[in-house]
Amino acid sequence: MNLTKLTLIVVLLSFSQLALAKLKYFPHPNENAPYSLATQVDNIVYLSGQIPLDENGEMPATMPAQAKQVMQNVKMALDSLGLGMEDVFKCTVMIDDISKWPDFNAVYTTFFTKGALPARSAFGVDGLPMGAMVEVECMAHMRRM
Repeated sequence: MNLTKLTLIVVLLSFSQLALAKLKYFPHPNENAPYSLATQVDNIVYLSGQIPLDENGEMPATMPAQAKQVMQNVKMALDSLGLGMEDVFKCTVMIDDISKWPDFNAVYTTFFTKGALPARSAFGVDGLPMGAMVEVECMAHMRRM
């Protein structure tokens, strides 16, 4: 079989698997939010980015405090979906001042079990919603569907 036919077969199989995937949306608690809290495709949950707003809509002033709040928000969002931090296998971190990276990491690692840290990507960015210093999005494995 030549490479072109093999590629076409792989592409068609991928699309057919996607068509069979179970898709579920979890509405954001704020009904005015222009996005879902999370989306589930089969047993993978894609959690929307979280910023460090507390329950009063306030944002802490320092990176360590924002790091703690954003990770608490990730944990609360996962809890609301019946998941925990142990279910997270990938995180993406956006940080507005990369020099504060060590401050973020010092807090971030306390939310996971040592030796079972999720894979992670990180980006220095030029601005985050509401002036946040950090935003975190995650992917988690839903063991029970």
